[in-house]
Amino acid sequence: MNKKIRLRFAPSPTGPLHIGGLRTALFNYLIVKKMKGSLILRIEDTDQTRLVKGSEKHIEDSLKWAGIKCDESPKKGGAYGPYKQSERKKIYSKYIEILIKKGAAYYAFDTKEELDSHRKNHELKGKTFIYNSHNRNKLNNSLNLSKEELKKKLDEKSYVVRFKTKENSTVKCQDLIRGKVSVSTKEIDDKILFKSDGMPTYHLANVVDDHLMKISHVIRGEEWLPSLALHVLLYEALDFEKPHFAHLPLILKPTGKGKLSKRDGVTFGFPIYPISWKDNNTIYKGFNEEGYLPEAINNYMAFLGWNNADEKEVYTIKELINDFSINDINSSGAKFDPEKLLWLNFQHIQLIDEQDLSKIISKEMGTKTEDSLKISRMIKPRLEKITNIKKAFSYLIEKPTIDQKSLSKISNEKTENILVIISNFFMENKQTEISKLKSKMFSKLSDSGIKPGKAMPIIRVALVGKLEGPDLFDLIKFLGINETTKRLSLLQDILTKI
Repeated sequence: MNKKIRLRFAPSPTGPLHIGGLRTALFNYLIVKKMKGSLILRIEDTDQTRLVKGSEKHIEDSLKWAGIKCDESPKKGGAYGPYKQSERKKIYSKYIEILIKKGAAYYAFDTKEELDSHRKNHELKGKTFIYNSHNRNKLNNSLNLSKEELKKKLDEKSYVVRFKTKENSTVKCQDLIRGKVSVSTKEIDDKILFKSDGMPTYHLANVVDDHLMKISHVIRGEEWLPSLALHVLLYEALDFEKPHFAHLPLILKPTGKGKLSKRDGVTFGFPIYPISWKDNNTIYKGFNEEGYLPEAINNYMAFLGWNNADEKEVYTIKELINDFSINDINSSGAKFDPEKLLWLNFQHIQLIDEQDLSKIISKEMGTKTEDSLKISRMIKPRLEKITNIKKAFSYLIEKPTIDQKSLSKISNEKTENILVIISNFFMENKQTEISKLKSKMFSKLSDSGIKPGKAMPIIRVALVGKLEGPDLFDLIKFLGINETTKRLSLLQDILTKI
């Protein structure tokens, strides 16, 4: 095994990067940083028919947003490039020839119609068709042709190359998360390694590239576990040293039933991509556009499969690198919990520097630096996301729209009288320091036989438009006495019209 630690994230550009793919990239990143190795981004685009325009850029931009930096990539380059499989075609051809010469692979000429016919015949008998040692000598391939027949077939250039799986053997693999994995070769197809379009399949390209790029650990999703035995056989057939393997657990739907899919974002009402993705005329907002911090996403994703030793829940990326271990990754699926993610996003917003948050607020609300700082201090303790700030806190910069439900909760025969008393109090105390205003107002209410619990909601509706918002006296200090009295008068006008 190479002493140098080298891991790779190898997505296919067949669509936007899903949160599951980002989780795989994060786990690779955390492990490689802890082990002081290198992380490689490799684009696996051998299936040219499934490529989606803009997908590769979405992958790169998503990683950048999440702060997952790769040491080698198609853009950055490196000593083991090219890093796009479509640019490595000649390399794969060399290894296909090696496998054929060794008798570990063969040419197959079966048409789609022939294979469909075999499958249907097996179905009628209650069996499953599998192309391997039990029937390969009866099928349309080079194992059953003379040299002359083979040459003629090859000249027609309509063939694939299949791996010749060992007969009656057991493939034993070691997975760092799941332990020993044993698979009978009776259950493994003679998988296609080279397609009729002259491009390799994932299986060959993956093994060859991991070897040539000196990958020490292959850490990927559980969906690739069924391919592990085949890949081990390919390593052995090519006399390659095998890397360490680890297959990450599935991310499950919030219900816990089934793998989280790209459609679940719409179904459950939360993003499924790191950043937005445009599909035809539909724009799917990502976590970024919905106001989630990359720090919160990384923090949450780490817990989708990882068990830390203590009860600590809020992690910075540096803390994750320090504490994260491949030995603590679970094998069972992890349920995606939008509420827990929102809670973590709130926690990370509380960690944002006051100056940095004020810049976000200034950009969102169009406020001056001084006002943005004041707003930041008021709203930070109740800020769950960093988008729609202007809409959510519009009452800080313009007169509020009174929410009818909130209005109905404070309206009774005493409301107008309380409003008059409060308005007069503020008019009389325009010069009073805000620090002394609260105690003076409470004394006034007490003298008038009004409980603070009855008056405060009325003031809040007048200033905010609804029964929520920051500390009332912080709000009054920010708005000023003049604006406060104007809003109280506005509420009075509304009440007289009811």
